[in-house]
Amino acid sequence: QVQLVESGGGLVQAGGSLRLSCAASGRTFSSYAMGWFRQSPGKEREFVGAITYSGGSPYYADSVKGRFTISRDNAKNTVYLQMNSLKPEDTAVYYCAAARWGSSFQTNTYEYDSWGQGTQVTVSS
Repeated sequence: QVQLVESGGGLVQAGGSLRLSCAASGRTFSSYAMGWFRQSPGKEREFVGAITYSGGSPYYADSVKGRFTISRDNAKNTVYLQMNSLKPEDTAVYYCAAARWGSSFQTNTYEYDSWGQGTQVTVSS
């Protein structure tokens, strides 16, 4: 397994942008598909997007498609979530997750092996 640490969350106005980072430990990062999920108070953790271990074929939830972009730098053991045109409903704790040899179409939490601690994103109206 890998250990994951998210960063980059914060408070932003509606329409603004944030970039989240997820740094992974270990030498096998390039063999993991990486996903981003989010969770608001009283709601279940929901899929945001994911990217394959090679960096190809990102897949996004409909709610963020066209606004969020996932990328990864395997040399830096880091995956990113660029969030543009943020809306108040994007407010949540954002988590990154790793799935060994996974695909970007893994949208369920049980399909991931490792999780970060989360970073808070708050979008004000």
